[in-house]
Amino acid sequence: MDSCKEQENVEATKCVVWVHGPIIVGAGPSGIAVAACLKEQGIPSVVLERSDCIASLWQNKTYDRLKLHLPKHFCELPLMPFPKNFPKYPSKYQFISYMESYASHFNVVPRFNQSVESAEFDPSSEIWVVRSQDFVYISPWIVVATGENAEPVIPNIPGMDLFHGSIVHTSVYKSGSEYKNKKVLVIGCGNSGMEVSLDLSRHNAISYMVARNTVHVIPREIFGFSTFGIAMALNKWFPLKLVDKFLLVVSSFMLGNTNHYGIKRPKTGPIELKLATGKTPVLDVGQLAKIKSGHIKVMEGVKEITRNGAKFVDGQEKEFDDIILATGYKSNVPTWLKSCEFFDKDGMPKMPFPHGWKGEKGLYTVGFTKRGLHGTSSDAVNIAKDIAHKWMTIKDKSYCNSHIVLLKNS
Repeated sequence: MDSCKEQENVEATKCVVWVHGPIIVGAGPSGIAVAACLKEQGIPSVVLERSDCIASLWQNKTYDRLKLHLPKHFCELPLMPFPKNFPKYPSKYQFISYMESYASHFNVVPRFNQSVESAEFDPSSEIWVVRSQDFVYISPWIVVATGENAEPVIPNIPGMDLFHGSIVHTSVYKSGSEYKNKKVLVIGCGNSGMEVSLDLSRHNAISYMVARNTVHVIPREIFGFSTFGIAMALNKWFPLKLVDKFLLVVSSFMLGNTNHYGIKRPKTGPIELKLATGKTPVLDVGQLAKIKSGHIKVMEGVKEITRNGAKFVDGQEKEFDDIILATGYKSNVPTWLKSCEFFDKDGMPKMPFPHGWKGEKGLYTVGFTKRGLHGTSSDAVNIAKDIAHKWMTIKDKSYCNSHIVLLKNS
């Protein structure tokens, strides 16, 4: 490897790395899965990761009680199932263990602490130029694997700067043990908001949850079988609307009418809504029982934050010790992928599933299906097969013996 020549121009001091294979941005499950599938096709790649570990969202930004919401066979990555001794719903720590074993098995070793500042296609040379803080990577292919959940969404609620207590996003929240005997407001009623509220309640915090939007709450299992698995099986034989009606009837029977507890259902059915918008139904693992018993109190939307608490749209005002934002995540693609029409302003592929994994000029995306790990696996397999086909058409692959060549800037 040649050393980089120091110049006054900062860009000129960066080492240029020619990648003999695709550049994969992101070492979460999506990026690691693509790298593994490429390895099986005999194709090298370079995985760039801004943090110091794989699956950094899972390792650093999830709460302790988190478990997979679906049975493990719906969440396994290509080519390697979960260990047989893992439970039906693996914990966060078991999933991280699986990811580390997966990366080790396929010898996927990301380049850590490589924060991608920009990526842009150079039409004159027909290559992608990817810049990190200290390297310039170039390749005919780029795989965007940063996913739908790259950055936390922090809402701008009037008065947030006045609040006397802490305001944290669920990406920082770890356990309700830190909030014992405190009065806590959770803003958001998706799976994260519901589970954090449940966790707070189980640690003797006084939990209030804001349910501003409509949401479907369905049982995680029906008579011991995964609700999602039953829905997918029924959808092979019956229209989607009929499957949704079945789910709603069973949910009403098992959970009761959630409207009575301040949880209003959308007009569109749970599976239809999930496939159309990516909005996941809440899978009940005890939250509804806590809501019914009054241990989790449901509030309408927040009008403003005050020094001591919050005012709500229904006119109520309450005091709180702390506020937790269960307001979800967003893509960060628009901040670094330049001059690309494949993504919309929110950083999501404009083409819906199952066509959103492939763009033009060697661009691929994985982890943007709004279908969780199951969608990730589908994309990873498709990407590897497509690149393998192109790889076979490259006549001259003898320009280097390694899949990374460090070039000197002139």
